[in-house]
Amino acid sequence: MNSKLNKALVQEKKMNYMKYEDNRHQDNMDNFSNDKVYDDKKIRSNYSHLTQLLISRHLTITTMESATSGQIASLITDTEGSSAVLKGAFVTYCNEAKIIQGVPAEIIGTYTVYSKETAGAMAQACRRAYNANIGIGVTGTMGNVDPANPDASVPGQVYFAIDIDGDVRTYYVELPPQPTRLAYKLAVAEEIYEELVKRLE
Repeated sequence: MNSKLNKALVQEKKMNYMKYEDNRHQDNMDNFSNDKVYDDKKIRSNYSHLTQLLISRHLTITTMESATSGQIASLITDTEGSSAVLKGAFVTYCNEAKIIQGVPAEIIGTYTVYSKETAGAMAQACRRAYNANIGIGVTGTMGNVDPANPDASVPGQVYFAIDIDGDVRTYYVELPPQPTRLAYKLAVAEEIYEELVKRLE
């Protein structure tokens, strides 16, 4: 593990968290007036479109989810015929679970569990495990700091990756405060949908 790099990453995350807290406690909520709005019905409709697209393309998909705890896989299977595309999925809610399913401990140790590097390793590991065309990895923090990883956890910061036949691309999104944990999960699902469809269409 590169201890200097790890300390620098943790310090950066702490600074970002302090900025987040300052913004979150502003009395004037107009600061959030331009934030993206996530609509439950639209997100579910989008995933129906995604599943049908995967079926028509004869593409298979799998996920390794932490923050979303299976929400992406669940949305994919809400559409009839999804068994032709979803080969399986992992819910790896703790660091140990990610490592057991193939994420190198060195990546988590060096970059923290909340990083593009970890998300990328998650996407690769699940795609290889199920021999699927597409692997999605997602890690991040929802409304509260993760007590198991307090130094690296910043509410609203989410990292995800999409591996399509070995071509891995990583993404980062900073979500505005959401009313519920389900709302956070659906917001992340929408961000993943948008990036995946860009690459498929």
